[in-house]
Amino acid sequence: MAYLESTVSTLPRPRPAGASATHPGAWLFLRGPHRAAVDAPPGAVLFGRDGTLIQDVSCNGDPGTVHPLAGARASLAALRAAGFALGVLSAQPGVARCVLRREQVESVQARTEMLLGPIDVWAVCPHGPHDACDCRPPAPGLVTAACHALGLPPALVTVVAHGDPLIEAALTAGAHAVRIPDGAAPPPAAPCPPCVPVVCRTADSPEQATGLLLRVRG
Repeated sequence: MAYLESTVSTLPRPRPAGASATHPGAWLFLRGPHRAAVDAPPGAVLFGRDGTLIQDVSCNGDPGTVHPLAGARASLAALRAAGFALGVLSAQPGVARCVLRREQVESVQARTEMLLGPIDVWAVCPHGPHDACDCRPPAPGLVTAACHALGLPPALVTVVAHGDPLIEAALTAGAHAVRIPDGAAPPPAAPCPPCVPVVCRTADSPEQATGLLLRVRG
């Protein structure tokens, strides 16, 4: 698809915030025009950032410490080739604690894209646990904001992550979810509530999750 093949700047562009004063919203960084303005892809895959695509470094504001996890680049490339839009979800409470600045968050995102290729949307929660926001996982705000930015309903979106908060956020938003293990830990036996009418599966790695998604689509 044309929008995945165009050459653009590595640094994502911030989307103007529309959050209310009562509930501050997520930071959104979009690549290119709003998804509703172009042909929508058949679906999207939203990945957790730390521990899913890149090594988990606490309050990481240094692009020099960005190291992709094994198989991450190949997984994203396969999904792009299949026509999926790609997004990354990230909670960065270090911003609320004043140990991270917005430009540091952006520099880590830019370095990640240099190593893993272009990302259509980044959705970042910069709040702490007491900020009364609706985007800090397990609240669904990050997922719904990314879906809106891409112009896709949650039913056409899958979240791939290792942590319970993002998995719960995906299910609450009505998206599908694939849980991968944290480190060497095995996938849990019962990854999602049986009454939730969305898909929730487990995989051993981002590569296996990608293979699962491509097989389901086919």
